[in-house]
Amino acid sequence: MRVLQRSETLIAAVLVTVMLVIGLINPAFWSADNLFSILKSNVIVGIMALGVLLVMLSGGFDVSFPAIAAAAMYLSVKTMVAVGYPGVALPFLGAVAIGILCGAINGFLVWKFRMIPLIVTLGTGAMVRGLLLGVMGTSIVNIDRFPPALIEFARGEVLVSNHADGSQSGLSAMIFIYLALAVTVHFVLRHTMIGRSVYALGGSSEAANRVGISLSKTIFFVYCVAGALAGFAGMLHSSMIWLANPRDFVGTDLEVIAAVVLGGASIFGGRGSVLGTMLGVFMLVMVKNSLIVMKVDTTWQLVVIGSIIVIATAATAWRDRKRLV
Repeated sequence: MRVLQRSETLIAAVLVTVMLVIGLINPAFWSADNLFSILKSNVIVGIMALGVLLVMLSGGFDVSFPAIAAAAMYLSVKTMVAVGYPGVALPFLGAVAIGILCGAINGFLVWKFRMIPLIVTLGTGAMVRGLLLGVMGTSIVNIDRFPPALIEFARGEVLVSNHADGSQSGLSAMIFIYLALAVTVHFVLRHTMIGRSVYALGGSSEAANRVGISLSKTIFFVYCVAGALAGFAGMLHSSMIWLANPRDFVGTDLEVIAAVVLGGASIFGGRGSVLGTMLGVFMLVMVKNSLIVMKVDTTWQLVVIGSIIVIATAATAWRDRKRLV
């Protein structure tokens, strides 16, 4: 059975096992409040992970997306406040445009100068973060000044659960935006020429070039889309927590990369899927949530996330080497 041999099947089996173990240790895990909270926490990490997946599939690496998300979000919200703009469409488009611009710079440096993607994105991420804090300052846009339109946009809930004390909890409607983006990325990767080019580039750039694939177009595509998704995720994050902090997303790169690798994406490129990434995101968020519920110290949470990165990377590297033999 080919389904049983797929990495997504193994990831799903591990995920179910981990859920059962956590549920036995802490029965509160199965409460509606906790499950809704876990799903809501998947949204921002998941959207960023889709962009990182594209870059990794192409054989690249991107650690600049947290800085891009923070810059796109903060600049858009500050502009909304300054001009008193009452809608949400233009600010989101503005954030996406900023993300595309930053992604294009990454793509240009990687393609034109054949620079190592990790070094490029480390540098551009530091530059974006530094320029944001140096030019715009470090003041936080709190809820008292935060645009009401953004608050209303992310407030919607579905599957509302009523509690005995009269309180309610619901699943954030933003989960459907995440799902729609995931379906779109999956379709592009599996059913378009540019999507096939991404896999081909990650498998072998030399072979991809020989069959007529435009390496520059593919590289620009993955980095621009990754930037666009980061910008969009930044705005969505801001609207969900009702504030804009230019220092947000510090350390998010570890979580997102861990989720993508945990989902079966190869660090060498050419292998990975949207479904696997979504499962990896869910597992990472679930583990982190459970550690918080069990009151595990933040420093030990970093140890767990770091261990997940090492183990998942070792597993994917072993898998890829085994298939090459």
